[in-house]
Amino acid sequence: MSTADLVAAAVLLLGTGAAVVIDLRTRRVPNPLTLALGAAGVALAATGVGRVGVGGALLAGALGLLLMLPGHLMGATGGGDVKLFAAVGTLLGPGHTVRAFVFTLMAGALLALAVALARGQLGAAVRRTGRLLSSRAGAGEIRQAGTVNRFAYAPAIAAGAMAALVLP
Repeated sequence: MSTADLVAAAVLLLGTGAAVVIDLRTRRVPNPLTLALGAAGVALAATGVGRVGVGGALLAGALGLLLMLPGHLMGATGGGDVKLFAAVGTLLGPGHTVRAFVFTLMAGALLALAVALARGQLGAAVRRTGRLLSSRAGAGEIRQAGTVNRFAYAPAIAAGAMAALVLP
């Protein structure tokens, strides 16, 4: 790993680690945390310590926002998750942000299965997912399930971001 990768990894660990702890406790990712993490990504880029330049950091932040926004509009993720992923993008750069999104989706799916299993809701979750994927249901299917299907998503974002940074 390069020095830039080590710095990005350290900032990612600190920022997403804090987000995970807070999200698990409160089911919210606070704006000051996502703002600080995004500002750190841009500041590292501006000083030449980051993995990308300022333009790449800003582009990746916007890309992260755009990738997570549909899930939020469907009711599958919270606004804090969207902002957290955008902030993570500023540290990763555009290409790694796309990779992080794919890894985040995989981690989120595994986390959703574990949570549904622990809550005794695995069958219902699989049925809702099937309906959603078959286009027989829309965003209302997600919202209709209420709080039964809600869980902290910051752990999936943290895992996806770190996987994108360290895996070849």
